[in-house]
Amino acid sequence: MQYKDYYQVLGVARDADGDAIKRAYRKLARKYHPDVSEEADAEERFKEVQEAYEVLKDPEKREAYDRLGANWRAGEDFTPPPDWEPEFSFHGGGFRNAADFSDFFASIFGGAPGGGARGGRGAHGGGFQMRGEDRQVRVQIRLEDAYAGATRSFSFVSPEIDPRGEVRQQQRNINVTIPKGVVEGQRIRLAGQGGPGFGGGPAGDLFLEVEFEAHAIYHVDGRDIHLDLPLAPWEAALGAKVKVPTLGGQVELNIPPNTQAGRKLRLGGRGLPGKVPGDQYVTIRIVTPPAHDDSQREFYRRMAEVMPYDPRANLKA
Repeated sequence: MQYKDYYQVLGVARDADGDAIKRAYRKLARKYHPDVSEEADAEERFKEVQEAYEVLKDPEKREAYDRLGANWRAGEDFTPPPDWEPEFSFHGGGFRNAADFSDFFASIFGGAPGGGARGGRGAHGGGFQMRGEDRQVRVQIRLEDAYAGATRSFSFVSPEIDPRGEVRQQQRNINVTIPKGVVEGQRIRLAGQGGPGFGGGPAGDLFLEVEFEAHAIYHVDGRDIHLDLPLAPWEAALGAKVKVPTLGGQVELNIPPNTQAGRKLRLGGRGLPGKVPGDQYVTIRIVTPPAHDDSQREFYRRMAEVMPYDPRANLKA
């Protein structure tokens, strides 16, 4: 059994980042795809490229592979170290089954030792089959849609492979059901709407990564909603009952007497829904009415006399 240099297979440096590895893989996959390539050994080269990408795209597999790389060169006879045990089990990738991996792969990561790079044929013995690539697109939704759920349309540009194996950028339009309670960063999976399969293989999945549009009055932290609530000085000093907007409609909030600016009040369960619903936090902001005329200015002067108060007392060390 010979050592395989996966970096050499993809033509990338050992310190290549994920984007460089993905670009190299796509270029070689187009070049050697058996349905379009005129190379005599296209199918074997294609599977070799697939195997290299399966390892180098996965940070854990890549780290394990790199632990061996310093001691071996491509083509040398290879035997795993005596204390080496496969750390991974086969979980798919672009291959139809574990037998599509080489003995070298199986000796490192587990799978089907002795299986070789077989398989990859359709049920009727047709051309090489491979599952399509999973794709991810970032989409922005309204906070109200995350709260109540909705159906929305999105447009995005997606790379597609034409019958000649060339990549073309095409616009796609999709209708998506936004689940109630989705949070920012969550992914919505659309099965079978990713990259097309090769040779009749199944399509990959499309993952929509959710972002929230900027909101006029709310900001979000996980499932919790935050709102700045302006109060007049007398509402804060005397206490009041005020109407507060929430994603589920207005509620009445009790403002305790002598409430200071910056105080946070909690509306339990008024955040985004979920198994454990989020809360809404209201931060008090006291707004001072402007004094536009002599009578209003006189009112503030009398207030200063009747209620002497030094707001900077704590700064006098």
